Amino acid sequence: MKTIFSGVQPTGTITLGNYIGAFRQFTELQDNYDCLFCIVDQHAITVQQDPDELAKTIRSLAALYLAVGIDPEKSVLFIQSEVPAHAQAGWIMQTISYIGELERMTQFKDKSDGKDAVSAALLTYPPLMAADILIYNANIVPVGDDQKQHIEITRDLADRFNSRYGNILTIPEARFPKNGARIKSLQDPLKKMSKSDPNKKGTITILDTPKEIEKKIKSAVTDSDGVVQYDVENKPGVSNLLTIESSLSGVSIDELVTKYDGQGYGAFKAGVAEAIIAHLVPIQEKYFELLDSPDLDEILDNGAEKANAIASATLSKMESAMGLGRKR
Repeated sequence: MKTIFSGVQPTGTITLGNYIGAFRQFTELQDNYDCLFCIVDQHAITVQQDPDELAKTIRSLAALYLAVGIDPEKSVLFIQSEVPAHAQAGWIMQTISYIGELERMTQFKDKSDGKDAVSAALLTYPPLMAADILIYNANIVPVGDDQKQHIEITRDLADRFNSRYGNILTIPEARFPKNGARIKSLQDPLKKMSKSDPNKKGTITILDTPKEIEKKIKSAVTDSDGVVQYDVENKPGVSNLLTIESSLSGVSIDELVTKYDGQGYGAFKAGVAEAIIAHLVPIQEKYFELLDSPDLDEILDNGAEKANAIASATLSKMESAMGLGRKR
């Protein structure tokens, strides 16, 4: 069985777009692959974080993974900083990385542009990301289009290591989302829904209350003609809302267009909000049950133990191949 690795930073709350585009697919993948789901808290500190807030967000994200359907009997759920091999292998990956290729990374250029002081970690986190994947012998990494460059450098570093030290590391493949749901901002349906959007009305999070969801959907941008049709080019706001309801309800977009025929946008938005609430409330209930439960700690402890066993074995092979320590 092939291995899948996925890491998510504990920054902000998962959006409805994150859930539909990624997290819901994770629950399907775990039935057919050996899955490792990692909360990459060491990546979060490439920018300054409030320690108390970071600790809360780590735990929150772990509870959300389980609430949306990740099964600890099928998958390994763990926290990056609880597996020392990540940082150790990350340093090894740095030694075979070139400054030029790191400076060309799009995210480094975007995040450092115009700043007088930039953390060195913003430059060097791609080798750590590569290590995250490679120490688990991952065959497949589910990513969005914006992460394609990171998978390419991971593959380059793995190939470079193998060329120098022997065939130790598995070369991973990217798994991009299937054509389909691309959830957009409620306020600017030409842009994707993002937890970093300064306009909070544009984003629904997985923990929003029913009242917050109703309010955000009611204020969602549509158009002035009042006709519910799926037309991404000419009616992007309406099309986005149809995509959301279809994705969560399992009802086809064509059936939804028929359902809302002649009803106007008021009834349409009320129906979309109702579908979102009906889907998210059970997830929220499970989340709050888990958040302060000792069960969550037990699951994370077990996940760290399993992850450490796999990662340490790979790290040992890497160190031995390089001549480190007394392992040759």
